[in-house]
Amino acid sequence: MLLLETLGSVLLGLALAWAAVGQLPDRLPARRVVFTTGPLGALFGAYVTHAALGPGHLLATLVGAAAIGAVLLSLLIRPSARRLRRAFPF
Repeated sequence: MLLLETLGSVLLGLALAWAAVGQLPDRLPARRVVFTTGPLGALFGAYVTHAALGPGHLLATLVGAAAIGAVLLSLLIRPSARRLRRAFPF
């Protein structure tokens, strides 16, 4: 069961990273960083969820892995150049 959680979370992390690179290629750092952060974030999420719920909750563990993986990937997103301009200069 633990092997399924590990493999599933790595695959989810890779899928999330692939989707992020496909949707926001200009706002993310190097692809190597994104494709490393996705699986590692999902593995960390699986570990935290498994530690909180215990064994036997495969689906919940994978949901937790996907959630934490997505959060860590979202931390890599840089603001767009349009958003950096201020409407009201101080």
